[in-house]
Amino acid sequence: MFRNFINKEMAKNGEFDTNTITTISIGTIVKGDISTEGDFRIVGKLIGSIRSTGKVVVGQNGVVEGDIFCQNADLSGTIKGNVEVENLLLLKTSVNLTGNIKTNKLSIESGASFNGNCSMSNKDSKASNGNKQNQKES
Repeated sequence: MFRNFINKEMAKNGEFDTNTITTISIGTIVKGDISTEGDFRIVGKLIGSIRSTGKVVVGQNGVVEGDIFCQNADLSGTIKGNVEVENLLLLKTSVNLTGNIKTNKLSIESGASFNGNCSMSNKDSKASNGNKQNQKES
């Protein structure tokens, strides 16, 4: 009850809680693309792409039929689409990923299923190499 009161007061003031995690629950199917500035958890089904500036978590029962673009990802369910992660991508034991991966850091647990291509890049390394080349040319 107290939490509902706070949320109603925040809504009246035009504010929102950026620390909440939006969830597609079990038994829920969402069709369409999602764009969010917060963390997002999927334990239902998303037919479409998701773009997040936070972390995307696909639970063991979660299904995504579309691309995932985010800062960090923790994947356990079924994903049919490409995954592009700025920082860390974690593929858990129960994941079944069919699609290409582009990430900076990748962790794959034993038993995870991944079918596709993987491209890894370290932005810091590229910046450092660029600076070294500029210093050599000077």
